[in-house]
Amino acid sequence: MQHHRRGSDPDHTAVRQVARKIGFRVALLSAVMVIAGVLLLFSYLWVDDQQRRPHGPPGSSQSEHRGRGLDVKLDVDDLVQIAPLVGIAVIVLAGGGAMLFARQAVQPLEESMRRQRNFIGDASHELRTPLAVLDARIQQAQIMAGNDASLQPVLAELRTDSRVMADIVNDLLAAVSDAEVDFDPAQLATILHEVYAEMSVIAAHQGIELRVTGRAAADPGLCVGVPEIALRRSILALVDNALGHTQEGRPVTIEATVSGRWAIVRVIDEGRGITGIDPDQVFERFARGAQPAGSEARASHGIGLALVHDVATRHGGTVGVERTGATGTVMRLQVPIVKKK
Repeated sequence: MQHHRRGSDPDHTAVRQVARKIGFRVALLSAVMVIAGVLLLFSYLWVDDQQRRPHGPPGSSQSEHRGRGLDVKLDVDDLVQIAPLVGIAVIVLAGGGAMLFARQAVQPLEESMRRQRNFIGDASHELRTPLAVLDARIQQAQIMAGNDASLQPVLAELRTDSRVMADIVNDLLAAVSDAEVDFDPAQLATILHEVYAEMSVIAAHQGIELRVTGRAAADPGLCVGVPEIALRRSILALVDNALGHTQEGRPVTIEATVSGRWAIVRVIDEGRGITGIDPDQVFERFARGAQPAGSEARASHGIGLALVHDVATRHGGTVGVERTGATGTVMRLQVPIVKKK
């Protein structure tokens, strides 16, 4: 994976520009609050001074008073009266300015989120028809192959793969729509062995041994509160990431355990660890670390792990980097255990 300098990232540049604007406006607001406080103070003192000045008899000349300046005499009672008024005025001004600046600050984030949701929704919607056509053509090929024992198993696997892709597209559409979707809890052991069956082909091609271990991986009755397709693509993404950062001859292990009411899936590799990026940022969209030398990772756009994070948080779980270093990386996915419906 390539690592881009933050200074050349257009999103980072835009954020810095917005931050500078907000910083300038906050400084300006602070200056206005100070000036307003001073004006309120002098206004109060002026009114107080006018009230304290002696008033001559009716009809007498006031010229003798006009030359006098502001007689400032502050005592404890004056401060007690002034402080609440100035404080309330400054708080109201600061609150109004902060609300205005906050709205302006989140507008770029809101726009970015809208574009991401639109992209995922549009792409997913447009993929549904080609996938339906692909499934129909695979069915046609199955009919044409007849009883050919060499073709039928391959075509059956192709059709399964096309259905999985269609399920992924539907899951993405459900995610961006924020719709409440009823689903059956996923059997963790089944999903783990499906992932193993699919990814072991890629691992073998790279000369990597893929393993599945842990008590939870052998418990067919253990169900978690995540849809099957969402859990499957999450674990697939974690394993795919591990394979992409593991050198030939070293293993990748999928370990499934139980801790209280949580099922924990760890994907463990013996690569060179996460470099070129802060480990806390790997689950952000479009975040990419340095490409390890000698690996056969496929081109990455920094989306796979972000989708894992979305799935985990959407269903009450968590995902993160448990450990990383020169001896390898451990990714940890935690999801709630539920009873099967």
